Parts: sequence; structure tokens; C-alpha cells
Amino acid sequence: MATIKPFRGLRPPKELVEKVESRPYDVLNSEEARAEAGDNAMSLYHIIKPEIDFEPGTSEYDPRVYSKATENFEAFQHNGWLVQDKDEHYYIYAQTMNGKTQYGLVVGAYVDDYLNGVIKKHELTRRDKEEDRMKHVRATNANMEPVFFAYPDNEVLDKLINRYAATEPEYDFIAPIDGFRHQFWVISDPADMQAITAEFAKMPSLYIADGHHRSAAAALVGAEKARQNPNHRGDEEYNYFMAVCFQASQLTILDYNRVIKDLNGLTADEFLKALSVDFVVEDKGTDAYRPSRLHEFSLYLDGHWFSLVAKPGTFDDADPIGVLDVDISSRLILDKILGIKDLRSDKRIDFVGGLRGLDELKRRVDSGEMRIALALYPVSMKQIMDIADSGKIMPPKATWFEPKLRSGLVVHKLS
Repeated sequence: MATIKPFRGLRPPKELVEKVESRPYDVLNSEEARAEAGDNAMSLYHIIKPEIDFEPGTSEYDPRVYSKATENFEAFQHNGWLVQDKDEHYYIYAQTMNGKTQYGLVVGAYVDDYLNGVIKKHELTRRDKEEDRMKHVRATNANMEPVFFAYPDNEVLDKLINRYAATEPEYDFIAPIDGFRHQFWVISDPADMQAITAEFAKMPSLYIADGHHRSAAAALVGAEKARQNPNHRGDEEYNYFMAVCFQASQLTILDYNRVIKDLNGLTADEFLKALSVDFVVEDKGTDAYRPSRLHEFSLYLDGHWFSLVAKPGTFDDADPIGVLDVDISSRLILDKILGIKDLRSDKRIDFVGGLRGLDELKRRVDSGEMRIALALYPVSMKQIMDIADSGKIMPPKATWFEPKLRSGLVVHKLS
């Protein structure tokens, strides 16, 4: 059963939140972070991407960068740009995109739950990325950015959250660039905090939606601190890491699409003929065409959009992985026809998050940069939870969650 606790968040004063808050460290590169921070000394990028304080071209893995994160974090606290709450709280974080709002509970998630599989993952992590985030957590002795969890729908928590949502939030702003609304409430009532802890204690599992590397790094550093402490009791702050937990049914997962540089030596006609072995192929004309159901794909080639419907027998609906469109397309199109075997390393393929839309796929093909585009039907949260429950791992580049959590609304110190 899931163990969580409230914590004493470190937060920007209300009037500074829009100066401090930022996008997550992993959705933009160093130069984009440098440009977004501009001359704003309060931008959280100075802590989560501190390479921007060095000459352009400085590696984000340079040892000086981690030291700078520590120095900047201390300066933020000294300057009053991040102030620690006097008491422990849970927090509510709401995001509104395209008129739809999702409400998350900000909690301290239990390190042992991650290590023992109560917190379930669906993606492989890369050791180098884990190590980078571990160095950052060690340097700051804090979880600077939350991870993104899902939990099974819960009526008690739903009612509690709705009650707070009817009150004035602590923070309420429209973020630049994405244009989405972000709101934040502080839960102080002891009875409400007790109710939240009790409801999570009934849940057999929590699910990582986004932030697998941050989760791994936070949990591994917590476990490391436990080993290094001769007087370890188990209730220290480092036994927990910061997560925002959303009801599974509220989450929006967008399509994660593919663009490919060539047809592996085939002509367009030969490629379409090869596709027709495993798919019912239909020319949909020149207007953008989006897949409307599971096991349907849309292909953009030579100015035309095609519908590809996987034929019966090409997938296994009883297999949590075999049922996925990302698996079908990887096996029967990318590997079998185009010879692309490793999505993580092959330079002939690139990936486009669904927020950019079908126009971006068309643009990259029409420009001559890419030869074809393949649009997929989005994965569902149920599919992700089924895979996590089965102990299996999603194929790469399968999910695109939107909106992303903003960083800097609250920070969790490990001591």
C-alpha cells in the first residue's frame, strides 16, 4: 500500500512566483534555458540548468555546474526568493489546458515504495541520465522539481480537492510559451491531511506518468543517505521525494508521432505495397488525416495522407505490449519494412510530440528534411497502468503527457 507524507515546502512568495517558475529541466536545451532566463536572476533555471551561468557551450555535466546549483539554491533562500513553510502541508496543483483542468496532490512519496515496486514504472531509464539527476539532488540536497504520478480514481480525494478548488488559490498564473493556466493551493487542515494520507494508504500502487529519471534519482539518493546514516530511523525527510499525483482519468496523453528520413531504398509504390501485407491502406487525399481509433495509423507521403488499419492477427489484444500501436508500428513498419531496429539510437528517425499537431509532421516532410511521417493514436492511461501492473516496459517514445508540470512552485528539502 502507498505511503505518503506532507512536507514543509520551500516556495516563492506569491508576488515572485512568476519570476521563479520555469519549465522542467528536460524539455529544453541549455541555450533555450539561457534565452528564457534572460536577465531574470530569480529564474529557477539558475538552479536546475545552472550551466546558463557559464560561457555558452559549457557542458551541463561539468562538475562546476553542480557546484553552481548548490550556490544558486543557497542564494535563492538567502534572498527570500524561496521561503520554507513553517509547517508540513500537502498542496494541490491544478493545470488547465484547452479548457480542461487536472488537479494533482503534491506529496512526499516514499523511497521504499519506489524500490519495492509499489510505485510502478513503465519506461526504461538510462544510467547516465539517472547519474546526472542524482548529482543534482546530492548537490542541492533537495528535490527541486516534482515527478508526475497517477493514482486510481478516488471519490474521497476528488471531493476534498473540489472543495479547495472552490477557494482562492495561493498562486494563479498563465505560463508564458505554453499559455496554460497553473493554480496552487496549500492544505493546512489537519483532518484533510489525515484523510489524504489514509486514502493513499488504501492504494496498492502509484504509477509514474512522467519523470522516470527524476524518480529513479530521487529514490536512489534517498536510499544512499539511509545507508550512510549510522543513526538512520526511517522517518527522516530523505526517505521521501516530491511527487504530484493526479487521478488517472484526468490525465491527457497526446500522440507521439514519427518522422523518417527515407524509404530504405524503396519507391513510394513499393513502400505502399509492402504496407498492404499487414495493413488495409486507404488514400485519404491531401487534407490532414488523424487516426480515429486503436490500431489505425495515418501516413503522410508525397503530399497525401493515408489511413493504415492493422489487419487481424498482426497484434495480440491479450498482451499489454502487443496491443500497443507503438509496438505494431515498430515491428511491422519501422523494423520489417524500413530497417529501423533501435528507436533510441537510429539517426533516420525522429519523434514529434502531439502538441505540435499534424501540421508539424507535414512541414518536416514537405521541407525535404524527412521522407514520410507516421501519426499514432494516443496510448491510454489504462494501457500504461496495465503494462506497469504486468511488470513490462513500454517501447521507447510511446507517451507524451501534456501539460508539463511547471517547476519552482514548491521544492522539497531532504533535511
